[in-house]
Amino acid sequence: MSAMDGVGGGTGRSETAVDVAVVGYGPVGMATAALLGRAGHRVVVLERYDGLYNLPRAAIFDDETMRTLARLGIAEGLLPKLRVQRNYEWRNGHGDLLIEQAFAEVGRSGWAEWFMMYQPDLEEALDGVCRSTPGVEVRHSSPVVAVEQTGDHVVLTVDGPGGRQSVTARYVVACDGGNSFVRSALGVTQQDYGFSEPWMVCDFRFRRPVDLPAALQFGDPNGPTSIISIGPDHHRFSFMLDSPEDFETERAPERVWKRVAAYLTPEDAELIRVATYTFRSLVADDWRRGRIVLAGDAAHQMPPFLGQGMCSGIRDAQNLAFKLDLILRGAAGDGLLDTYQTEREPHVRAVTEKGIELGTMQTIRDPERAAERDRVLLARRAASQKPETLRFPGLGEGLLARASGPGRGELSVQGAVDDGTRSGRLDQVVGDGFHVLVDPALLAGADDLSGVLHDLAETGVRVVAPGGRADDHPWAAVVRDVDGTYRRWFAELGVSLVAVRPDFYVFGTADGPDAAAVLAADLLGAVTVTTGAAAYRPTA
Repeated sequence: MSAMDGVGGGTGRSETAVDVAVVGYGPVGMATAALLGRAGHRVVVLERYDGLYNLPRAAIFDDETMRTLARLGIAEGLLPKLRVQRNYEWRNGHGDLLIEQAFAEVGRSGWAEWFMMYQPDLEEALDGVCRSTPGVEVRHSSPVVAVEQTGDHVVLTVDGPGGRQSVTARYVVACDGGNSFVRSALGVTQQDYGFSEPWMVCDFRFRRPVDLPAALQFGDPNGPTSIISIGPDHHRFSFMLDSPEDFETERAPERVWKRVAAYLTPEDAELIRVATYTFRSLVADDWRRGRIVLAGDAAHQMPPFLGQGMCSGIRDAQNLAFKLDLILRGAAGDGLLDTYQTEREPHVRAVTEKGIELGTMQTIRDPERAAERDRVLLARRAASQKPETLRFPGLGEGLLARASGPGRGELSVQGAVDDGTRSGRLDQVVGDGFHVLVDPALLAGADDLSGVLHDLAETGVRVVAPGGRADDHPWAAVVRDVDGTYRRWFAELGVSLVAVRPDFYVFGTADGPDAAAVLAADLLGAVTVTTGAAAYRPTA
């Protein structure tokens, strides 16, 4: 029987066996399924709703997320439906600019640092990837109602359209949101940072062009407000409520229109949604239980003030996808999954805590405290005379080089390259997976290094030598560093070799042939299939 076949069990149940079951079909579940399916694994997605959610929730994503979307082949098609945003303003109730955050036109990942989106457009594109990827099956109207785990698989009980079903998977990735059934079934507790606020979110679709603030937070003690673009054709106004009970009164269309009257009229736009959300700050204590891992909102929830909620879930998907690929192919034992939380949790907590800091400042309701906040922030802005920039932390300890130069665990840089037949961003020119960037000058006479790089290339790792000569090292991809991105990055780090993981994070760096050979050998151990044991022992 094919692992994707359903068979009658004679008891009103049907059974399916797959490599990975993904629970939840939001952007994080979609990305997880697509990445694993494209790696050649058999995936079933179980979604409780009968179709795509088709309503805007997340509104923002960053260049790192866009790099993932480019890997899945949908970035260019999405661009006309996105709005690139270059700044984010935080003002007080009088309109004084307290904080301005700036975003680069081209970030570390080779794309604009901030995109505003209408989430149904993104979900439609991701859904298309999943449904066109061999080995990925999407099942709607299929809520998971029970979870049973054994030593070598997980059995999910599903109430599907045809009755009770069983799905047996080697691994399960639970992307089923903040109210995750899987997390609850596992008994996983959460740490609550205590930041919990009720907000009313009002989404509009334009009838005609309107000039509105594209990314603005109002810290007005009389009523904190957020105004953001959600793509070229939509806009969102969010209002902090005094209590959740206020929503039933405030949601009335006439009251919403009164709130936005200074910016919009019914002739300008259509009110398409009014919803209430309680902004929360929660992190699960355990992101892995045996063969089940939590991702996205099932693992962590953060306030929206940095626009990093969905981005954090997509990072989870990338981290898990390449590790599960190594495990399923036999290149590592499943102990590798223990590195998922150790790597990702410090990043999630840092972003959550920064979001709470900004949200707390914006939502001060006491006028005297708000005035003191204004004095402090206005003085700080006057002293700096320039916008702030955000740089998120790298990975915690995990699947990283034992010995490394600067940059280990940081997000890698992506630049434009040209291989003589194609010009574009590195990922699209040289392909997915692990890759090693090496200064061609390092290879001259470095036989030990050349040997291990050749062995890496034989395993499928892409060795890239910007500016090298193909006849010297035929196993290396020779590319031109179009804008000098890699030359500057190497100089900044003071290194001559950088090893990068499939999730875009730096495995390790080295300078000089001896250190580079050691690093390359370390990477070879991480990706080489072994018999009976993990190929790589992660750092402590």
